Amino acid sequence: MNRIVITTLLLCCSNVFMTFAWYGHLRNLSHKPWIVAALVSWGIALFEYLLQVPANRLGHEVMPVGQLKILQEVITLLIFVPFSIFYMKEKISIDYLWAGLCLLGAVFFIFRSKIFGT
Repeated sequence: MNRIVITTLLLCCSNVFMTFAWYGHLRNLSHKPWIVAALVSWGIALFEYLLQVPANRLGHEVMPVGQLKILQEVITLLIFVPFSIFYMKEKISIDYLWAGLCLLGAVFFIFRSKIFGT
């Protein structure tokens, strides 16, 4: 399988764990002391890192770190928006669209040398 595809899949899975580690405690552990939430989040984050570190190592073999970072940011928004809507039960606003369009601009600029060969 293509290294970019594998990297993207690993980063998607990693990002699911990251999103739950960062924000899941707001729904599930809001009644517990913050230290409990932090320890649970660290446990979840371990799985994030077990996917994210190999993803970045593999991805860096085929793209520079700037492209990896923008790829991660796009994945973050693609994972976070459904998480926010379906898991956290929050309403989204038009600002999510604008943020997405800004990220598309970032994708264009960071990947344009690959796209246009310049």
